[in-house]
Amino acid sequence: MEKKSEINGHTVPSSSSTDRIIEKSAQRSCGEKVLEFLKRNLLVIMTVSGVLVGVGLGMVVRSMKLTKAQMIYFAFPGEMLLRMLKMIILPLVVCSLISGAASLDTRSLGKLGGIAVAYFLGTTLIASGIGVTLAFIIKPGVGAGALNTNSLGLESVTPNKETADSFLDLARNLFPSNLVAAAFRSYATDYKMVASGNDSNGTILYQKVPIATETDGMNILGLVLFAMVFGVALKKLGAEGEELIRFFNAFNEATMVLVSWIMWYIPFGIIFLVGSKIVEMEDVVLLVTSLGKYIIASILGHIIHGGIVLPLIYFAFTRKNPFSFLSGLITPFTTAFATCSSSATLPSMIKCVEENNGVDKRISRFILPIGATVNMDGAAIFQCIAAVFIAQLNNIELNGGQIFTILVTATASSVGAAGIPAGGIITIAIILEAIGLPTNDLSLMLAVDWIVDRTTTVVNVEGDALGAGILHHINQLEMKKKQEKEQQELDEVHVEAVANVQAEGETSPLVTHQSKDSGATAEAVESVL
Repeated sequence: MEKKSEINGHTVPSSSSTDRIIEKSAQRSCGEKVLEFLKRNLLVIMTVSGVLVGVGLGMVVRSMKLTKAQMIYFAFPGEMLLRMLKMIILPLVVCSLISGAASLDTRSLGKLGGIAVAYFLGTTLIASGIGVTLAFIIKPGVGAGALNTNSLGLESVTPNKETADSFLDLARNLFPSNLVAAAFRSYATDYKMVASGNDSNGTILYQKVPIATETDGMNILGLVLFAMVFGVALKKLGAEGEELIRFFNAFNEATMVLVSWIMWYIPFGIIFLVGSKIVEMEDVVLLVTSLGKYIIASILGHIIHGGIVLPLIYFAFTRKNPFSFLSGLITPFTTAFATCSSSATLPSMIKCVEENNGVDKRISRFILPIGATVNMDGAAIFQCIAAVFIAQLNNIELNGGQIFTILVTATASSVGAAGIPAGGIITIAIILEAIGLPTNDLSLMLAVDWIVDRTTTVVNVEGDALGAGILHHINQLEMKKKQEKEQQELDEVHVEAVANVQAEGETSPLVTHQSKDSGATAEAVESVL
C-alpha cells in the first residue's frame, strides 16, 4: 500500500513514488534530447546515408549490364541535383560578393583580403610541397614504364596550349570583355597555322599563331573580381548606393532560401550521383591495380593536408578545436564528395558555415565564393603527384629547378582551375609543359580522376571553410580591441563639476559650473555617450 502524506490539505505520493515520477521525466527528457538531435542533424544523416545507399544501389544495378541509354536514365535524378546547384551559383556568387564587399569598410576589406590571399597562397604552397614529397617517397611511376594509354584502352588526351598562353588566359578571364557572356563563356586561346613566306626551296613556311576563342563554362574568376570591385564602388557612393546594396542583400537572402530548399533534395540526388558513377565504371580492378600507387599517394596527401595540416593552421590562429568546427560541415563535405565540384558545394557550405558555426555573414559571403574559385589545396596535391608520376613513368630524372617549377606552377595555376569535375586535368598539362614533360599520358590521370577528385574536392572546400573560420576569429579580435580602445578613451574623459551655490534657487540642478579653484575637490563624472 502506497503511503500518502498531506501538505496544505492536499494528498501527495510518498517519496518513492516521487522518485519514479522524476525518473520518468528524466527518461522523457533523454528521449526528447535524442529527438532533438535527430531533428537537428536529419539532413546530415540523410546525406551520409545517401552516399552509402548510392554505393549499394550502384553495385546492384551494375550487375544488370545496362545499356548506355539506360545508364543515362538511371543517372537522371543525380543530374537534376547538379543542374540545380549550378543554377544557383551565379546569383549566389555575384550577390554574396557584392553585399559582402559593400558591408565591410575599405580598411577592413583590404586587411581581410590580404590575410585571405596570404592564407590561400600559403596553404596551396604547403599542399604542393606535400604532393611532391609523397610522390618521391611512394614513387608511383617507378616500375610502371610498360603502362601506357593503349594498354588500358584509353583515348589519348593531347592539350596543345602553351604555358605562357595558359597564364595569359587567366589574366584575360579576370577582366571579361562581356559581363553577360562571362555568365556562361570563358576566354581560351587556340592556334591556327598561318603562311609566313617561303624558304629557299620554295616550300611554304607556316607559323603557329594564337587566336581568341571562347569555351562553354562560366567565367567565375571574372565575375568574382567584378562583384568585389562593384561592391566596393557601391560602398564608396555612400547614401546613393544604399538602395542598390539593400537590393543585393535582399537578392542574396532570397537565394539562400532557395539553397535551403535545394539542400533537402541533396540526399536523394546523391544516391543516383554515386550510384551512376559505380555503374559507369569500366574495368576498375585493372585501373586500380595499374595506378594504385598513384591513387594511394593522392588520397594519402589529401588525408595529411585535410586531417593534420589545415586543422593545425586553424588551431594556431584561433586556439579552438578545429574538429568541432568541421563537424558542423558534414553536409557540404558529403556534397563535395558526391559532386566533385567546389562551386556546386558553395551554396550548402555558406549555409552551414553561418548556421552551424556562427561565422559572420559578411565574412562568409565575401570569402567563400573567392575560396571556391582560387583556393584549390586538394587539386595542388594531386597535380604535383601526377607531374612527378608522369616523369617517373617516362624515366625522366627531375632536377631541383624542375621541382621548384612544379611547386610554383601548381600553386599559381590552381587559382585558375575550374571548380568543376576533372577541372584539374587541364592544369596538369600546364605543369607538364612548364617542365618539358610529354602530355600524352594525361589520359591515365583522367581514367582515375573520378576516384581522386572526390577527396580533392573535400580538401578544397575544407580549406575554404577553415579560412572563413580564421578570418571570422581575426575579425572578432579586431572588433574587441576596437571596443576596448573606445572604452579606455571614455574612461579617460572626466568632467569635474561642483554645484552652483551662488544661484541655487534660480538655476536648474542639471546646470553646473566648473570650479575655478584648483585646490577644491571636484567630483569626477563619467561622460556617457
